[in-house]
Amino acid sequence: MTEQQIEQGLISKLTDLKYKYRDDIRDIAALEDNFRQKFQELNRVHLTDDEFKRLKEQIVTPDVYAAACMLRERNSFEREDGTPLFYTMVNTKDWCKNSFEVVNQLRVNTEYSHHRYDVLLLINGVPVVQIELKTLTISPRRAMQQIVDYKNDPGNGYRKTLLCFLQLFIVSNRSDTWYFANNNNRHFSFDADERFLPLYQFASDDNKKITHLETFAETFLAKYTLGEMISRYMVLVASEQKLMMMRPYQIYAVKAIVDCIYQNCGNGYIWHTTGSGKTLTSFKASTLLKDNPDIEKCLFVVDRKDLDRQTREEFNRFQEGCVEENTNTAALVHRFLSDDYADKVIVTTIQKLGLALDGNNKKNFKKRLESLRDKRMVFIFDECHRSQFGENHRAIKEFFPNAQLFGFTGTPIFEQNATYQQIEGQQASYKTTEDIFQRELHSYTITHAIEDRNVLRFHVDYYKPEGNNSPKPGETLAKRAIVEAILEKHDSATAGRKFNAILATGSINDAIEYHDLFMTVQKEKLAEDDGFKPLNIACVFSPPAEGNKDVQQIQEDLPQEKADNAVAPEQKKEALKAIIADYNGRYATNHSINEFDLYYQDVQKRIKDQQFPNQDLPHNKKIDVIIVVDMLLTGFDSKYLNTLYVDKNLKYHGLIQALSRTNRVLNDTKPYGNVLDFRQQQKAVNDAIALFSGERGEQAKEIWLVDPAPKVIDSLQAAVKKLDQFMESQGLSCTPEEVPNLHGDAARSQFINLFKDVQRLKTKLDQYTDLTSESAETIEEILPKEQLQGFRGVYLETAQRLKVQQHKEGDKAPPEVQQLDFEFVLFASTVIDYDYIMSLIARYTQQTPGKQNMTREQLIGLIQADAKFMDDRKDIAAYIDTLSAGEAMNEKDIRKGYERFKSESSARELASIANEYGVEPASLKEFVDGIMQRMIFDGEQLSELLAPLELGWKARTQKELALMDDLIPLLHKLAQGREISGLGVYEQ
Repeated sequence: MTEQQIEQGLISKLTDLKYKYRDDIRDIAALEDNFRQKFQELNRVHLTDDEFKRLKEQIVTPDVYAAACMLRERNSFEREDGTPLFYTMVNTKDWCKNSFEVVNQLRVNTEYSHHRYDVLLLINGVPVVQIELKTLTISPRRAMQQIVDYKNDPGNGYRKTLLCFLQLFIVSNRSDTWYFANNNNRHFSFDADERFLPLYQFASDDNKKITHLETFAETFLAKYTLGEMISRYMVLVASEQKLMMMRPYQIYAVKAIVDCIYQNCGNGYIWHTTGSGKTLTSFKASTLLKDNPDIEKCLFVVDRKDLDRQTREEFNRFQEGCVEENTNTAALVHRFLSDDYADKVIVTTIQKLGLALDGNNKKNFKKRLESLRDKRMVFIFDECHRSQFGENHRAIKEFFPNAQLFGFTGTPIFEQNATYQQIEGQQASYKTTEDIFQRELHSYTITHAIEDRNVLRFHVDYYKPEGNNSPKPGETLAKRAIVEAILEKHDSATAGRKFNAILATGSINDAIEYHDLFMTVQKEKLAEDDGFKPLNIACVFSPPAEGNKDVQQIQEDLPQEKADNAVAPEQKKEALKAIIADYNGRYATNHSINEFDLYYQDVQKRIKDQQFPNQDLPHNKKIDVIIVVDMLLTGFDSKYLNTLYVDKNLKYHGLIQALSRTNRVLNDTKPYGNVLDFRQQQKAVNDAIALFSGERGEQAKEIWLVDPAPKVIDSLQAAVKKLDQFMESQGLSCTPEEVPNLHGDAARSQFINLFKDVQRLKTKLDQYTDLTSESAETIEEILPKEQLQGFRGVYLETAQRLKVQQHKEGDKAPPEVQQLDFEFVLFASTVIDYDYIMSLIARYTQQTPGKQNMTREQLIGLIQADAKFMDDRKDIAAYIDTLSAGEAMNEKDIRKGYERFKSESSARELASIANEYGVEPASLKEFVDGIMQRMIFDGEQLSELLAPLELGWKARTQKELALMDDLIPLLHKLAQGREISGLGVYEQ
């Protein structure tokens, strides 16, 4: 089908759904006239021309977040006679009373751009959804990037017209449909440090994908559903000025809870896998209940102080100031009794709630709460399998007989993994999630999440030492052997320490021993080899409680640590003091065992700080491996944690929770969660997969676990063969030096796609911890290291050329170029950073001629093969060409020399640009210096720069665009990866 046929089919479907087709709206003037009419009808007012002009000036904004707030709120406007007009743009209470219209081929012409929009959906004349239609196969990420590129086009219609109110973008080629929320530019990232992008496919409540455009329109674009999506299931994150779209499974869970409360039909639980965004789901359910007059209070209950803090921060991130901290039980009771609307939703710990309902408590909180006994209360429990199997459940049910209880869990308790017993009469049985919460309301299992790429698959390596004495399942190896294995495999497992790892141990004594062993073994290795780079090791376990309420609260969910601390507590305490002292010495902190919670918070933050590049936060400030017993194995999230070392017996929900610390999605440099198990627990892993896989039990292992290394090596061989056959079809040999001889955009685009597949598989294999020496040799035979590096270099050069073409030509670029998604993140090494390159150059100059370990060509090849140096590669290569082996320069001199060389090179380039465009070199330098100081591009200053040329507006506009075309590469080079705000409008 042609694009026009797809468009007409969609419009026909929308008219069936009672949208009014407005074929008379084809330009901005008609769009504004229609909005004016609808605005006047909704607000029962007649505006004069001058009032409407002022209204437009007031509401049209380039700030997407501000526009989204305005769309949903009651606003005010001063009329000509000085009286205020309070108005809304949509009826958020009753969506059916809004008018829904569809417009196609709307043209927006400005002095800079001429855009045509395929299909727009209007609510009360306000454009809220843009639908882009394609005939080509969609790369979802590329489709998203194209729309963001349109938004960055100078003079685009999104910033200065009613299009600023767009909430959603939909992209479809009829068989495949994706959608995502509009946002300000800083929330879209497509550079080498890209993050996981919030791009969705719609699904039914049993998670069957709805991707065909016609079915998608019937379900998602039905008037009531679309109204709900925009009004109820988009979250405006005030702290980040960001729009978030809830995922389909989150929406169905919220609906199930709200319906259950509305019908007052008992309790229920939501089985949503770890990492699926349960906090957002529970936040939305809680806030929707705020407006239910039948509900007195909604409590979100967590089982640990650190999760209380974390959840509160998340809730307040979604809606500023929506929950307050309950510093103690008295504060919780005060909020229980408060009539303040802000106190209707409360986040608390199960422990504080238990104290409030404890009749034996000296402060007699329970009596103060008596007035609430018969009120309708809602309790939502996070990870309910932990917090609900105790006395607190009974206390809540007894005190609040009209309460409804809802639980969220990533790993429900079934009979197979139950440990808490209930006794009725003479009969004892295990208590399951269903026993407590009555029924499952919605499920989204880890199997669903892996298939949706919302979490990653796992690579589990059951470590076997060399020799014939393999341990039996559950048996441990000698700790020193495990430390040696970790030191050997850690760099591969974590992509050169880009990521970090947890070592899960069986007891506090084991954790202490491991901490000491790492110190000892690394010290020995450093003495043997001064090139050895020690890992940054930290350790955390809870201290003996000794009456400390905070520690007692933490230990409620740390059974092993609680039991261990009961034996020889002083010994454990002294060991933890020594561990904290070592931490203080390493990281220049001042923690103490008396304020353990602050130490624990610092450890968690430092693990998450792995996200920052070493140039922003030196590696010595980060943690490579954190040794734990129970802590951090549940409820802790970091996208930069990718590896779990296991010397601890785990099973069922405990095992899945621990494995799931590693599988948060980042980008293609993190293809899976890595698990290195030193206890041969293959059966336990298989049993857990079978139990928690949901309805897909038979296929679950294939979905959860990555292919074994030999199979991935076969895929790599096939990908290299495809590349070889393609190069042969072009009459060229399959070598890096032949790639520049490819003719035409189609051939260059094909090379990009084929080699990207090769690199993706190589990245995957690089992080396998169970590669044998034979496998490594096979990989080297398939694709020798030197050849891989050469191909990476020509890939980046070709990709840079095609990326410039994409930006310049936009829709006019050949289809194969438009669709390219370069994924530069795959080509950025963690090990090879600026410091590393400077030290290599220094070593190169210190070599004796004729006895060189690295030639000039090899050094330049290494730089050219890394995406981080795309803007600097020519300068670095040119600088190396000025140096000679044998000059023996130190690293400090190399740095100074390179900075001087770069500065002189930039000055020459700037002078050349000034000369070409007839502007004063000093003025151009001042203009560029101003941009770099503030990291903000100011269009008005550009106009002032060209003012002395006294050009007409048309000639000046052309000159501005041409000048910026030449200036942008230099600005990127000077910015060194930092974002220049406002520059995007010229990057087309």
